[in-house]
Amino acid sequence: MRIATITNFAYVATVVLTLSSGVALFMASNAEHAEREAVAQSRIVDSLTDALEKEAWALSDIAREAVIKKQPETVQSWKTRQQQDVDLEKHLAALRDRGASDEELSILRDGLATLDQLEDEQRIAIADMQAGNANEAMNLLYSPSYEERLSEAEYRFAHFRSLADQRVQSAISEATERSLRLRTVSEIMVGLTALLFLFVLGFIIKHRILRPVVTLSDVVNRLATQDYNVEAPVLAQVDEIGDMAQAIRIFRENGLTRQRLEQERDAEWATRTLLARMTQRLQGCDSHQAIFRVVSRFAPQIIPDMGGRLFILNAQTKRMKCVARWGLPPGEDAPFAPESCWALKRGQLHSPARDSIDMPCEHLAPAQALQAICVPLNAQNKSIGLLTFDNTHADKEPPWIYLELLAETLALALANQSLRDTLTERAMHDSLTGLFNRHSLDETLRNMLDHAMVESSRLSVLMVDVDYFKKLNDRYGHDAGDKVLREMARLINETLDDTSVAFRYGGEEFLLVLPGADETQAKKIAEQLLRNVMNAQMIYESQDIGPVSVSIGLATWPRHARADNLVRAADLALYLAKEQGRGQIVVARNAV
Repeated sequence: MRIATITNFAYVATVVLTLSSGVALFMASNAEHAEREAVAQSRIVDSLTDALEKEAWALSDIAREAVIKKQPETVQSWKTRQQQDVDLEKHLAALRDRGASDEELSILRDGLATLDQLEDEQRIAIADMQAGNANEAMNLLYSPSYEERLSEAEYRFAHFRSLADQRVQSAISEATERSLRLRTVSEIMVGLTALLFLFVLGFIIKHRILRPVVTLSDVVNRLATQDYNVEAPVLAQVDEIGDMAQAIRIFRENGLTRQRLEQERDAEWATRTLLARMTQRLQGCDSHQAIFRVVSRFAPQIIPDMGGRLFILNAQTKRMKCVARWGLPPGEDAPFAPESCWALKRGQLHSPARDSIDMPCEHLAPAQALQAICVPLNAQNKSIGLLTFDNTHADKEPPWIYLELLAETLALALANQSLRDTLTERAMHDSLTGLFNRHSLDETLRNMLDHAMVESSRLSVLMVDVDYFKKLNDRYGHDAGDKVLREMARLINETLDDTSVAFRYGGEEFLLVLPGADETQAKKIAEQLLRNVMNAQMIYESQDIGPVSVSIGLATWPRHARADNLVRAADLALYLAKEQGRGQIVVARNAV
């Protein structure tokens, strides 16, 4: 016989006994409830009658005091107290005493009637006192008949409470006896249920349960703590225990699968969080170097166990240059041509180890090429860089999706930074000469003047103008004039040192700012520039369009001008140089 058959019989018997016990308990509970209601009702009646009795004596005392003292406030106090007495009488009269006998109710009504007579006599006495008949009021309140009615009211209420208490005690005794009988029946039912349960339990334990259940219990407890390394027992018996063991094995396998999926999900979520955080940091970068630092910081965490490199295409040399590396031994990576990388040629991820047969990249060492992963950085259908990873764990599947997401995020950041640099370059530099334009002059000059004030140093400016530039344009054309301006920019850059800054001030005028240079030093630089321009050969379309000369105005702060009109002083000096014959240097007059 299967264990389920035995337990089914035991279950039916247990249900019957349990229901019987429940019914007995319910009936016992009803008896106790009736007992509690009787006690509560008795307490309420006792409390009200006692309060009403005390109010009757208090009301008599106040009425007698009012008659003796004849004070309006005492009369008012009696009226207020009398109203409270009326409210108590109404409450008691409205209270229905459950199970009260006719005798109890008759005595209660007689007591309330006696109280009403007393209140009527008090009202008459107070009215007599107010009418000037104080003696009649005194005789009424202190008469023997009045005292007898007070005693009668007290007796009626005491008699009522005594009868009510006797009835309540009888009801309590009966309810208690009934409750005890029912509880005894319930306890017997519970005892029979327990005996039946123990019998069935002992029988089942005796038949093939104790040892396998203990084993399965240990397995279940370890599985409950998500310890899926425990081995589920294999039981050959064909019953519920065997079915349970099979279910536990399936549960363990499902738990292992769920645990693996949860670990993968947590790892994926952590990786996505790192990617999102890296994207936010990349958005806050204001230079390529900042982007390289962010990648070096986040890439080892996003792609762990894989060393990597970041290559950027150098626009001048047309070669890929390594700008960042992580997770690799110290060393340097030589630049290489984009054509030597299959990822750059194909415009997509390339990994020879991913497929059975594929071409290794030529820019990698033969020992690394087969295990390396190259991911191009594409922006606007052009390759602007390359990510390479050394997959040293060949038995572990690389996170391909995150490699591509990392590359896409980084390519977008680099493209945006290049665009910002281009826009900044165009906004701050003159497109023809490559020098700073006039938009950046004010801020640069102000910063240099502030520095000179702090350091107590000098600051000089040279205003340079190409002589007879309009005639040159008219004779050779504007393209030739542009050629001359570009050559002027080249000569200026060759003449100045790294601390000086040159601006295209407008048209054929140039402004040179020389921080730390006094008048003597600035004049030497101006003379050098004058000689370089005079000796330069200006060729346009195989035609010599020179020689070209320049006029230069020189002003030094603080000798020749204040900070706010230094450029103006140099411009006036340039005007004098042109008035005096051009091709010369004129120093501004000293500031007054």
